Formats: sequence, structure tokens, C-alpha cells
Amino acid sequence: MNDAAQEVVDKPAPALVLGLGCERGTPPSEVIALAEEVLDAAGRGASERLRLIASLDTRSDEPAMIAAARHFSVPLRTFAAARLEAETPRLSEPSDIVFRHTGCHGVAEGAALAAAGPDGRLVVTKRRSAHATAAIVESFQAVVGAFSQGGSARSEIESSLGGAA
Repeated sequence: MNDAAQEVVDKPAPALVLGLGCERGTPPSEVIALAEEVLDAAGRGASERLRLIASLDTRSDEPAMIAAARHFSVPLRTFAAARLEAETPRLSEPSDIVFRHTGCHGVAEGAALAAAGPDGRLVVTKRRSAHATAAIVESFQAVVGAFSQGGSARSEIESSLGGAA
């Protein structure tokens, strides 16, 4: 095997970030079902590559978000609306309606892109259920959920410790 082929074989698949948004009080089962749908759309092995769930900081204590993080055994990282708004040029479908409600033009895609970093790439654009949105971004950098940006780290800690925070 030549060096270039060996590099392709040895190079791990990029980590995935699941961006989620939801209305207050959305049932956890709805958010988890939508998350599983977008992971299926991301292709074989996507669940094993999932490293983080990302969302808007006002959803850091939302039961459906906490349940999704627990379900997939990954941290939940949240971002302030201003940070998500900075991702607007990279969104597939910016929404003025979402902006009026949240202060950013997209939660699911924006949060996943913010967490994945500047080289992150949307692999599953925003999908909707009745009360939630989800998107998947590939990250080519280390993805961590240690700190929220502009929000509470409560969800991250709970999901990382199984709710013992």
C-alpha cells in the first residue's frame, strides 16, 4: 500500500456534532426521534462518531435537550444567540421567524457549526419535526463540551455525569 493510501486508511472519520433546537416543553421522545432521523441521514456509523449536542443557551435546562444528551451519552454545549448569529452566512436556510424568537437566524445548524469550528461542514441540513429542529455537522477539530459560551453549563455537567450535578 502506498503512503497516500495508508494515510486514508489511518485517518479517522471526522467527529459529528448534532445541533438541536426545540420549543419549550417539547417531549423528549420527539427530540430524540428527530435526532435519530438526522443521524441515520448522516450515514452508517454516524451514531458512533457523535461527540456533542449543541444548542442555544436558553435551552440548557430544557428537559428534552438533557434527555437527548443522556440518550446519546454525549455532552450538551450551549451558545449565546449572538454566537449563533455569527454563523448565519454558513446556514442553509436562515429564518427571520427564528430570529424574531431567539435573536439568531438558525439554532440547530448555527449551534452545530459554532461547536464544530470554522472548518465544520454541514452534512445534514436542518430538519424539522412538529416542535424541534436538528442538523449534523462534521468537525475536523477536537470537539469538547466542557464549557457553554454565554450560558449555563448545567446541561453539560448533567449529561457528562449522568445527572449527578
